[in-house]
Amino acid sequence: MDDKRSWRSSVGILQNGQSWDSFDKAIKPAPPSSKYPNAQHGGLQNRYSRRPSFASTYYPPVFEKVYSYMRPTPLMVNAGIISFVATIFFVISFTSPYWLQSYSYTYSDFKNMGLWEFCFDGFRYPYYQYDYKFTGCNYIFSEEYQIIWQWMLPAWFMAVQTFMTIALLASVTTLVTVSLVLIRWPMQTIMRYEWHLTGFCFLCQAVTVVSIFFAVLVFGVMCWSRDWVLNPNFNYLSWSYAFAVVAGGIHAFAGFTLLHETFEAKERKRQASNLMQMDPQGHMGMGMGIGMMGQGYI
Repeated sequence: MDDKRSWRSSVGILQNGQSWDSFDKAIKPAPPSSKYPNAQHGGLQNRYSRRPSFASTYYPPVFEKVYSYMRPTPLMVNAGIISFVATIFFVISFTSPYWLQSYSYTYSDFKNMGLWEFCFDGFRYPYYQYDYKFTGCNYIFSEEYQIIWQWMLPAWFMAVQTFMTIALLASVTTLVTVSLVLIRWPMQTIMRYEWHLTGFCFLCQAVTVVSIFFAVLVFGVMCWSRDWVLNPNFNYLSWSYAFAVVAGGIHAFAGFTLLHETFEAKERKRQASNLMQMDPQGHMGMGMGIGMMGQGYI
């Protein structure tokens, strides 16, 4: 706690007994207390004093408070980095058209596909009455593929798209929430409900992992169906599918990290609450009690 202001300094009282004059923009000594002539901070005994920090000497107290109480834990920072890396892998898998691909030496009419795009090279749909060839890569809901939507989008494939969309929303929600916790904005809300928000991030990661698991499981089993892409033995699961699997694993690791941080943040909250119950009158003004209140834990 050395070199850091207490909660009282947020109202203009510095740790060395001086006060910040917002009109003159200068630090002035506080008058001594009548009860404790040698006391500092307007009545608090000298044993609770702390020497002023560098920031309190040259800047108003509010600036020092910003830098004193807003540092996230290293575990939370690591969880944010892991979540970001997992989301990068997931977005690449979600948008790239290489979940399923045909071997080049087979000269198949089907080339490759993703969740939202199919690529053909002279493909003829056998149940279409006209001799029409589908060539090139197009969006799955484009007008080009309108006549074969029913064949391209069986129920299980739409379920895969739904699972991956849910996973994307949960992953982005995790990133946004973790970012707010890391930058401590809004500070009072984040510090007061930190473990709740961290737990919420864990739940979002759990939803992401479960959704990815069901998506890759269903696709990995059903993509070999002969009622879907013709000649499935000419195809293989490509790198976009592998990215989805890797993203699920990294998201799971990030989820465990967030779960551990949730318990740590809850323990910090409990310790702060117990400390204030031990000192309800705030006699530890320059110590941990008011400091915890200033941090927003209570």
